[in-house]
Amino acid sequence: MEWFSALDGFSQFFWIIALIGSVIFVFVIITTFLGMDGGDDFDGVDSEIDADGGIGFQFITFKNLVGFFTIFGWIGIACINAGFSKPITVVVSLFCGLLMMTIMAAMFYAMGKLTDSGTLKYKNAIGAIGEIYLTVGANREKMGKVSVRVQGTLRELEALSDSLSELKSGTIIKVVDVTSNGILIVEQTKKAIEPIKTKTYELPSDTKL
Repeated sequence: MEWFSALDGFSQFFWIIALIGSVIFVFVIITTFLGMDGGDDFDGVDSEIDADGGIGFQFITFKNLVGFFTIFGWIGIACINAGFSKPITVVVSLFCGLLMMTIMAAMFYAMGKLTDSGTLKYKNAIGAIGEIYLTVGANREKMGKVSVRVQGTLRELEALSDSLSELKSGTIIKVVDVTSNGILIVEQTKKAIEPIKTKTYELPSDTKL
């Protein structure tokens, strides 16, 4: 550590921030992408910081702050080695740190959107028309399955019915409700009747009626 002791206080400040920030940054990124428990803990910290700051887009979060200090430290070291003055070093480091925060915020926001779009929300099935895949018992006595299009994808989902008679395979149904645990409540219905397409003909202009 003789090289560290030989540095002035300004340089030591950036080195400490850069090294500590890098260790935490690598750990956070690994746990986030691997979905380990540590990543969930950091997500909780992110939520608390975001709630306290009241800032949308989750700009100020633990992960983003770690990214800020990591880049802040290394850019500061680079500026010092390049011979920049202290004020310029601080300004450039701050700018690069904030830029890193913006990039990370955008990245995690996009990842969150992808996750949300891939999550099935059963309430979106209400009102959808589908077909019985496996017989559904009467009065919710037997659970069956239905084929129904939800969020743009045809899915086979568990279903119950309040109907007085069982709904057999092939029966056209409509989703009328969803239970708290994601089971569809369906009733028999009919396919929507498409309007009859008629052709119109124009008579020649010289035709006498």
